[in-house]
Amino acid sequence: MRFLLLLTFLFFNVALIADEPSEKQAVSLERPPESLKQWYKPTNKRNVWHHNMFKLRREMQAVNEYMHEKDQPHTEKWAAELVTHYKKIIDMVPEWQDELELEWADKLQTAASKGDFKTLKKAMKKLKSSCKGCHSDYRSQVAAIYRAPDFSKIHVTLNKEKTTYLDFMKILMRDINRIKIATADNNLAKAKTSLKAVRAGINTLRSSCDNCHKTNDAKNYYLGDKTSKLLNKLEIAIEKGKSGRILGEFAVQACAHCHGSHRIVYDLKREIE
Repeated sequence: MRFLLLLTFLFFNVALIADEPSEKQAVSLERPPESLKQWYKPTNKRNVWHHNMFKLRREMQAVNEYMHEKDQPHTEKWAAELVTHYKKIIDMVPEWQDELELEWADKLQTAASKGDFKTLKKAMKKLKSSCKGCHSDYRSQVAAIYRAPDFSKIHVTLNKEKTTYLDFMKILMRDINRIKIATADNNLAKAKTSLKAVRAGINTLRSSCDNCHKTNDAKNYYLGDKTSKLLNKLEIAIEKGKSGRILGEFAVQACAHCHGSHRIVYDLKREIE
């Protein structure tokens, strides 16, 4: 039964909400400034913004650790790097200048050079607070817009005809559901035909992964030997007039795992854009 419920959720997106409040609260997501786009692929060759954030995170950690150890030379070294990359945000996204604690950034560097760890600690809190505020307002949207795959640009060939990726997924969903419907109605021939279509669909899906994944690791994890073995088990189960448990396992392996990584963030991307 739990696999049937899972299938229903996966393929029909039925939301079972208990004790739903009488008034729904709207969620507002603010778009990040347009100038951020130039620092991400495909506009840029590299995800420059992301790497600047990585540097800041590493530098904050280094300053914190050396500050607690009262290691002034290393604290000063990493504080200088931190302030450099913190101020770089102004050049990259001028619209966020008011969000930055520039005065406290200068105080941080001065305090580090003097070994004034008390002031340094206050300055670090100010800078962290500014980072946290911006992340709270924009991080999810930025990840969705610039880091999520754009499936709308992917096409696949099915039965010698090109179709959009999203339409293809609907076809695959339809064929998977047909297996369950056919076995429930003791229509063995239709169940087998649907399984054959699902096998072809999975092979097509594997080929589409090359649009983003340059190695076979991801394809093998979601659509490799484990998925093939489940399809073989499903064929045996269909012969016995059953499909529920194995079909549920297949749905989790080939569909739910991938949806958890890709679909949620892609749906958010479409809502924002």
